[in-house]
Amino acid sequence: MEEKTNLKTVEQSSATLSQVMQPQDANPAGLIHGGVIMKLIDTAAGVVAVRHTKRICVTASIDRLDFHHPVQIGNLVAFKASINNVGKTSMEIGVRVETEDLLTGKKNHTGSAYLTFVALGEDFKPVAVPGLNLTTPNQMRRNREAIKRRESRLAEKKSEKICQANADKCPN
Repeated sequence: MEEKTNLKTVEQSSATLSQVMQPQDANPAGLIHGGVIMKLIDTAAGVVAVRHTKRICVTASIDRLDFHHPVQIGNLVAFKASINNVGKTSMEIGVRVETEDLLTGKKNHTGSAYLTFVALGEDFKPVAVPGLNLTTPNQMRRNREAIKRRESRLAEKKSEKICQANADKCPN
């Protein structure tokens, strides 16, 4: 396996974006649209990807997005993003979404997402990304989990490709 010499720490690229949710972000029930939250998740993850690579980066996939609690108009929403794993040209970034009711101070873990970004060169083709220097047990755990998600994602893609080429080889 090729060893990356240009290592960066998780802390060097982590980012937190915060925003107060406004009426234009909500549905008629006063709850914030999931798509608004998704866009802000993608933005926070994109900041981390660019910080890590110092390159233009694009979203390749959202591996998982779970919503745990609704977000209301007036809530402060924080998007805490950090890099979990790097490949040759891609990286997985995790985003934790937390809401705060500014009137009561109550906070909730509202959602979590895992996104894969690819770094691009000037020709808009994928380029190598810096390696990752994991410094804490939590970062090492997150990295192991990201590797498992990547393996599952690649196995699923391979299965889909086989199925698309030959319907008889699709699982039931």
